[in-house]
Amino acid sequence: MAQLENKVSAVVGDRTAKVLETTFGIKSIGDLMRHYPRRYMVRGELSDISALHEGDETTILAQVYSASTRPMRGRKGSMLEVVVTDGTDKLSLTFFNQAWREKDLKVGRQGLFAGKVGVFNNKKQLAHPDYEMIPDGSDVDSAVEGFAGKYLPVYPASAKMPSWKISQCAQLAIGSLEEIQDFLPSSIRDKHKYPSLHQALVQLHQPADLDHAELSRERLTFDEAFLLQSLLVMRRIELKKLNSISRKRISGGLLDAFDKTLPFELTAGQVAVSKEIESDLSQPHPMHRLLQGEVGSGKTIVALRAMLAVVDSGGQAALLAPTEVLAAQHLRTIQKLLGELGQGGMLGGSEKATQVTLITGSQNAAARKKALALAASGDAGIVIGTHALLGESVSFKDLGLIVVDEQHRFGVEQRDALKSKATNPPHLLVMTATPIPRTVAMTVFGDLDVSTLRELPLGRQPITTHVIPVLEKPGFLERAWERITEEVSQGHQAYIVAPRIAAGTSEDSDMDFLMGESSTEIASVEELGPLLSGGALQGVKVAPLHGRQSAELKDSTMQAFTNEEIDVLVSTTVIEVGVDVPNATVMVIMDADRFGVSQLHQLRGRVGRGTSPGLCLLVTNAEPESSARARLDAVAGTVDGFELSRIDLEQRREGDVLGASQSGSRSHLRLLRVLRDESMIEQAREDASTILESGISGYPLLAAELAQIQSDAAAEYIDKA
Repeated sequence: MAQLENKVSAVVGDRTAKVLETTFGIKSIGDLMRHYPRRYMVRGELSDISALHEGDETTILAQVYSASTRPMRGRKGSMLEVVVTDGTDKLSLTFFNQAWREKDLKVGRQGLFAGKVGVFNNKKQLAHPDYEMIPDGSDVDSAVEGFAGKYLPVYPASAKMPSWKISQCAQLAIGSLEEIQDFLPSSIRDKHKYPSLHQALVQLHQPADLDHAELSRERLTFDEAFLLQSLLVMRRIELKKLNSISRKRISGGLLDAFDKTLPFELTAGQVAVSKEIESDLSQPHPMHRLLQGEVGSGKTIVALRAMLAVVDSGGQAALLAPTEVLAAQHLRTIQKLLGELGQGGMLGGSEKATQVTLITGSQNAAARKKALALAASGDAGIVIGTHALLGESVSFKDLGLIVVDEQHRFGVEQRDALKSKATNPPHLLVMTATPIPRTVAMTVFGDLDVSTLRELPLGRQPITTHVIPVLEKPGFLERAWERITEEVSQGHQAYIVAPRIAAGTSEDSDMDFLMGESSTEIASVEELGPLLSGGALQGVKVAPLHGRQSAELKDSTMQAFTNEEIDVLVSTTVIEVGVDVPNATVMVIMDADRFGVSQLHQLRGRVGRGTSPGLCLLVTNAEPESSARARLDAVAGTVDGFELSRIDLEQRREGDVLGASQSGSRSHLRLLRVLRDESMIEQAREDASTILESGISGYPLLAAELAQIQSDAAAEYIDKA
């Protein structure tokens, strides 16, 4: 008898096992059992051979008329051809490299045969049919009923390993399996009326009927949700056990002084989230919170208030940004917001003030030396930086809070590297401007408490979005350039976004695009800037911005744009997040169909941040009825980032959301879909919390399963959320 951990070769042989591994990554019997059928083919009522047509899925009762094996022409191996008849006509059955079947398929024997009808040399045939021979003296009617009523699993397959072969392997494995120990607590199984793990796996590969198959699939899908949620709940429990320094709000401190200087009122959402964060910071264990919100919902203010609360308590805060452009933008924004409160130790600085400093990889030696000294001494209460903050030369006097902006750009490794610079476990606040559906947040960020900002600040102007279909309405693109000129003449600024930095091989491609003619090339920053400066935007101050420029040039360009010294910024997606220029009112996104839904939403959030309404124009060559066009229409149709995030998720592969490549490990999510299975994920979360609150020691099988997943190197994707 075999167990799930045994090598698959133990039941299917070395040759077949090798093909299973190279084709599907199947190494163990457990891997084979979790290579799930995509659907089931139901054997139908018996058919007469004379009535069959090419392409029919059929089941016939027939007698073996002849059987012969011959070598194949032009290739190694042999072909077994069996001719059967039911009295109405004859039918060929073909088997490649399976001469051994001739022992079963003896002339004169009766059998039931099922498969898809093909035609070769004007003869009807079934290639590798499923069959069952009727023993001599058996009740034919009973045999027919049993065979015709079966459900045939259809598997993800390949030319080297067809579905029928995988089915054979699965049947062999099931026949050899010992009773599988079930890690899912019986109380949960009983609650949901789920079959045991052994029953579920058998019924999925050998269903008595489709209802049993569906219930088994539901049980195995729930397993994936439950195990993942259990891991996340366990992590939360472990985090709560860590000792940290309580950072209670200090009355009359820097935060109070800052609140008094704000020229606007915080939104109700900002107030509520700030209270959640203050409560977390006051606890003796570290905060682990995700702050998500719509573009422009005011996450920076909330994060800054948290940092000031920590500074008031004698600690320091580090803000980790994914790019130097965004890090520099954060520095300017925070310095502007703080005013004299950010000039600690300087003339004109408030007595309650702290200092804000920047650490990046491209700083000159003098600036870097000064910034490192401010961080190490504690004089800089707020330290902003890129990955450079993780360097060995960077130290803090008392790092109390880590704020990670655009968390999807950083893995746990980076966060842990920064945490190691703290004497005590620091508090953690991760931010994202990409709205996340609730179940995605529960699935990917389930170890974090989640706060959401939906409300936009008072006075925030609306953004109108239109699709410019170049192929259908070439004149619309000319009007877009005119609109930019009009906005500039009124003292406003504009962005033009292109998918890539440099042009392709065709010298005329971008000109074709600008003239509204079909182009196979993609718009680029280096070509668009000069073409527009010398043409449609002549007389307008245009400058490029992209990732290949030096840090100094990028920063100076962005600063000049902020200071209104540049009218139009022709850029790649480096302006996607965090860049805040209130005077920018128009954005034209070239080849918009090349971007994802969430990315387009992020990009357009760069306009309409001041007192004037924003306009976003999505330029595309996509066909009217194409999926790309539908995606753009969806973006133009709503500014609700949470709705768009769902659309985005529906159009992307699940693995893209949940992490890295998923192949060959039982810890991977094969059946679970975070949108489709929302209610199941929520239920799994509730069940996991109930079980683990009482301690996992009472559930040794579950503990072993979770330990196995944690030790699996491929499960690192969970830690890289």
